[in-house]
This record gives sequence, C-alpha cells and structure tokens, in this order.
Amino acid sequence: MRIAAVELSIVRLPLVRAFETSFGAVTAREFVLVAIHDDGAVGWGECVADRDPFYSAESTATAWHVMTQYLVPAVIGRTFAEARDVADQWRRVRGHPMAKAALEMAAWDLQARQASRPLCELLGARPRPIAAGVSIGIQPSIDALLDRVEVERAAGYRRVKLKIKPGWDVAPVEAVRARFGAIPLMVDANAAYTPADATTLAALDPFDLMMIEQPLSYDDLVRHAALQRAIRTPICLDESITGPAAATDALDLGSCRILNIKPGRMGGFGPSLAVHEIARARQVPLWHGGMLESGIGRAHNLHLSTLDRFVLPGDVSASRRYFVPDLIEPPIDVGPDGMIAVPSGPGIGVTPDPGRLREATIQVERF
Repeated sequence: MRIAAVELSIVRLPLVRAFETSFGAVTAREFVLVAIHDDGAVGWGECVADRDPFYSAESTATAWHVMTQYLVPAVIGRTFAEARDVADQWRRVRGHPMAKAALEMAAWDLQARQASRPLCELLGARPRPIAAGVSIGIQPSIDALLDRVEVERAAGYRRVKLKIKPGWDVAPVEAVRARFGAIPLMVDANAAYTPADATTLAALDPFDLMMIEQPLSYDDLVRHAALQRAIRTPICLDESITGPAAATDALDLGSCRILNIKPGRMGGFGPSLAVHEIARARQVPLWHGGMLESGIGRAHNLHLSTLDRFVLPGDVSASRRYFVPDLIEPPIDVGPDGMIAVPSGPGIGVTPDPGRLREATIQVERF
C-alpha cells in the first residue's frame, strides 16, 4: 500500500436538532475528512475533533495544523506493508490522537478496499449485525425528554443513553424509568461531576442503570476508583481511556467495570485493538461510543464493533439520525429488530456522495 496522495477537507454539516451535553449545545459538526489515494483506490477517514476544545484538547483547527504540517508529510509517498504500520511514522509527534486516527483509519480503509475485503475482516472479525443504541442530549424539560425517548424507541433503538449534568440527573432518570419500565438505560456525565457529588450519583443506584459513563474528570483515575467503591452502578470510562496503558491502569485501580472504545479518540484502530485484547483477557465488557460522526466515521465504528468483546449496544445509530442528508451512500439504517447491518463491500462499504461533499466542504488541501 502506497500513500500516493492525500486530500484533507474541512466539512460542516448541520445537525437535525441541537445536541446538548454538559459541555454545551451543538447545532452543527465541523470536522476534517481524509481521503488517501493509491493507484485508483481511495480510503476514507474522519477526524472526530470538534470545532471547540471542550470534549478534548484537540479541535478542528489543531487537527488541521498537525495533519498538514507533520502527519501527512511524514507518510506521503511512502509504501507500507500494512495500515497498522503507518502510525510508526508519527512517534515523534506527542499527543493529537484524533488527528492521527483520521489518517490511520483511512489507511485501514484503503488497505481493505485494495484487498477487496470488508474492513472488519482486516480487524479480525466477521460481518455481523450490531445492536443499535441511541444517545439523547439534555432536553429543555422532562416532558420533552420523554417525547424524545418515545420517538427513539419507536425507531428501533435497543438501548437509551441520557446525557446528564448537575441539576439534570436523578429526576430525568426517574421519569424515564417510570414511563418506559425496564428498558436498557444508561447515563453519560461527560466529566461534569466532582467527588463531592458522590451522594447524588449514588442516588441513581436504585434505577438499575447499565452504567454511569465518565462521571468525573477525564484525567482522574484515582477518584473514579473511590467513587466506584461508593456506588453500586458500574462506572464506564470514556475520555479517561486514552489507550492500552490507561485502560490497564483503570482496571488495576478499580476505576471502572466497563470500557468505552472510540478509535477516533484513541489514535485509531491500532490502540483500539490493543484495548480490545486487554478487555478480552480480563473479561471486561466493551461498547463502542460515538462522536456525532458522519456516515464515514459511523461506518468505521460499525466495523470495529463486530469484534467479540463489544457485548453491549453502542452509540452506532443510523446515519440519518444526526444529518439529513448525510454525506454517504448507501445510508446506514436501523432495522425493525433494532439492529444495524455492517455496510457490505470492500473497506468500510460506503463512500461520500460527491455532490453532498462538495456542498458541505469549507476548505481543501491536497498533497
């Protein structure tokens, strides 16, 4: 596989509806899309960094700078035996896992397309339907939340995740449980709480949640361990799991009982596969998170979700849930049984529609 040419595009897609978390409300996604070319084949990748550095220190602007100045120049024109080898060229560049992941994952897609194989096979799995979960942002009222859960359940989603923050936590969970009974339900705090909020988080225990995702600071494994000892509900770590070392430390400390893998956050498929092996060895359940990706990133996530330790429904919803129209063809849909089929065909199985991509593109640079 030779990286003969690379095209980077900054793309902006308006969301179907505003999505609010403890970081604030988002009405559009602005991200870097990657296309790697070799002898007529194209591999696609998507950078999950957002315009603002709230979820992560990275942003669209920092990713663009690091890609154009350091990452792409290090690999352009080079030949690699496998996509997993591409990341070795970036060892001198500290951090910036989202920028690295977009290029690394595009290389995996390119290799799979050139081999005429679905990406999941290169990752070590076989195509299988994936249980669909949905993430529901903070709503303006309890009634609006219940209406939104009703809509998403009718659309087939098997698991519901509620975004929470101080002041919007116990009451919405209680209302959803009262209305919808024993549905698979979890909450995501996006690091909005402190150890002083342990009593509030413990008040969620009676609702039999699947997990509380990332309640405390992204860089605090020690206090997560103390909190996990204090509450019955399993803690799942997201932002804290930056790679295999962090996953090992979190499990050794008892900071969580469940892990969330996002390849776009962790630096690509290489570190994600390593964390998957740690989870398999320790029999820790995994699920695949989402970052409001377009269909390109969503297709990558579906292929990784076919690995055997992804035993819980992930945030791998239909492409039309966030963007209408999305960039891709064919679309990714949730079936009546609440399952999503992994896109068939070589690589990730989808490509951007040229017209839609052109309309959504703000800036392009070619190497």
